[in-house]
Amino acid sequence: MRRVAVTGIGVVSPLGVGAEAFFEALAAGRSGIRVLAIDAPRPLATRIGAAVDFNAGEHFPAPKARMLDRVSQFALVAAAEAIAQSQGALHGDQARMGVFVGTGMGGAQTTDESYRTLYESGSDRLKPFSVLLAMANAPCAWIALEHGIAGPSLSYSCACASSAVAIGEAFRSIARGDCDVAIAGGAEAPLTFGTIRAWEALRTLAAEDPHDPSASCKPFSKDRSGLVLGEGAAMFVLEDRDRAAARGATILAEVAGYGICTDATHITRPTAEAQSRAMRLAMEDARLSPAQVGYVNAHGTGTEANDGVETAALHAALADRAKDVPVSSTKSMHGHLLGAAGALEFAAALQALRKQVLPPTMHLAQPDPACDLDYVANAARRVPAFEAVLSNSFAFGGTDAVIAARAA
Repeated sequence: MRRVAVTGIGVVSPLGVGAEAFFEALAAGRSGIRVLAIDAPRPLATRIGAAVDFNAGEHFPAPKARMLDRVSQFALVAAAEAIAQSQGALHGDQARMGVFVGTGMGGAQTTDESYRTLYESGSDRLKPFSVLLAMANAPCAWIALEHGIAGPSLSYSCACASSAVAIGEAFRSIARGDCDVAIAGGAEAPLTFGTIRAWEALRTLAAEDPHDPSASCKPFSKDRSGLVLGEGAAMFVLEDRDRAAARGATILAEVAGYGICTDATHITRPTAEAQSRAMRLAMEDARLSPAQVGYVNAHGTGTEANDGVETAALHAALADRAKDVPVSSTKSMHGHLLGAAGALEFAAALQALRKQVLPPTMHLAQPDPACDLDYVANAARRVPAFEAVLSNSFAFGGTDAVIAARAA
């Protein structure tokens, strides 16, 4: 099995466009959650979300932008940043390169606009390329087309674990020798009237904080009330470590392990047993002991169901080390990106590993007895160099995926 290096990171997030801007905002404890400006035919009960400040015209000529749903625009911009940082990873046999992308909802904006045209306006005048904009594999396909990547082009839709699965499967493909290079990550753009209304019906969205809307997502805090939807993308260039070293690339980190299992008990209620199993599988794959894990980026949705269960899972997976390992939920600042959450949070974990700065769990004002770990509460923490990180992603439907990474 080959070692797998990360040689590029690209981010489009509610905290800024660019991997450095994203992590700088995390470290400063800034929130990207705010009152949304959405064209809604009727008022939404939920006014808040984590939207990206993004002008497609700054990145694409108008004819091309019209061919891309917002989710594909995000994916292409994040991939371009990661590829540029890799400094030549795509030079070589492009049939030995692949694209692995996770998304939960695909082209949600196009789908929402199409239904509103049909059912609200009573018109049949849909965009001629509506199918191509909305299809779930569009972000993946556009990255392959843009960069001439001729190996596997694979899309994963496993709800909130989608992009973690995409990164894990890309890692395995390179480790096995099936690919030499992969663009891997996720993208999501769900902030539409129809999507938000559907999540409202599920009764999992956070109540707006009456004093500060940006503080509405409160993972692990006793006064947490639910998740906040977000949008964005994160992409990585992964490649065979020997290849990266031979061409003189800067190796940012190594993807060291991947754990995946199914919580086959309930479609929305997680269990600590399955989540801890995914973490143990990732550590076993990476040949890591709990003593070598210096930070965990938690799934940490801010829902009543998730946070206590994930805390129990961390206790089970890390055993006696659990209370000594810092854990944080960056969703408190960038919201829940659904299918892209795992990728964005893996970017946060890698940057923490590289910069020796742990991003905080913001808005944790009221300790919950069921959540008794070190959550890096309310302020970033500078720490000595550490060896490895875990990034947790746990999904509706029961897919539990964990990525382990080591310092370069």
